[in-house]
Amino acid sequence: MAKTPRTWTGARTPSGLKRVRQAARRHEVLGPRRSAAKTYVAKALSTVAVSNDAETATAALIEAISALDRAAKAGAIHPNAAARRKSRLTRAVNAAVGGATVSGGSRVTKQTGKAAAQKAAKARIAAGKSTKAKGAQTAAGKARAALSKTARAEAAAAKAAEATTTATTAPAKPSRQATKAATSKATASKPTKSTPAKATAKATAKSPAKRTAKS
Repeated sequence: MAKTPRTWTGARTPSGLKRVRQAARRHEVLGPRRSAAKTYVAKALSTVAVSNDAETATAALIEAISALDRAAKAGAIHPNAAARRKSRLTRAVNAAVGGATVSGGSRVTKQTGKAAAQKAAKARIAAGKSTKAKGAQTAAGKARAALSKTARAEAAAAKAAEATTTATTAPAKPSRQATKAATSKATASKPTKSTPAKATAKATAKSPAKRTAKS
């Protein structure tokens, strides 16, 4: 059953009634900010129309621009609408003051891509780490850092000197091909000699066996 009378011409469903309540709450919050932005813009225009003082016009313009920024940030007006109104108001104030440039307090936001934003963030993080590492130190800390630096430099110099001395004193090793050629030549030139003692032993061992076989 419907929770509203038949004479009701608005929302009837629960979701529709909830939307009505949300819109009412948003209107209570955002309405004053939208109204304040319009009020400050009208005040700036009236101030410029009454007096041609650049300082007064600048103060009124800054208040109006701040009100427009707050309204856009809260969602009371669209950001593009806020930018358009600030631009028109600034041009009107400049023309009314007499061509003098009136600096507004608006902050220009630069649109960057995702990759560029990530690169900039990494650069900021690296810069912060470097500044933290090289921050203010005590005298003892500076002395320890200098000592460790000199110690590292001395160790590196000693290691380099040792490497040069070992390179100069070490004998040159022959290559594998030269060693293989030398060994092959030695084996080829070596004669095969049989000792006389071994030859006589073989002859004496064979002769009695032959004689017994004949007899």
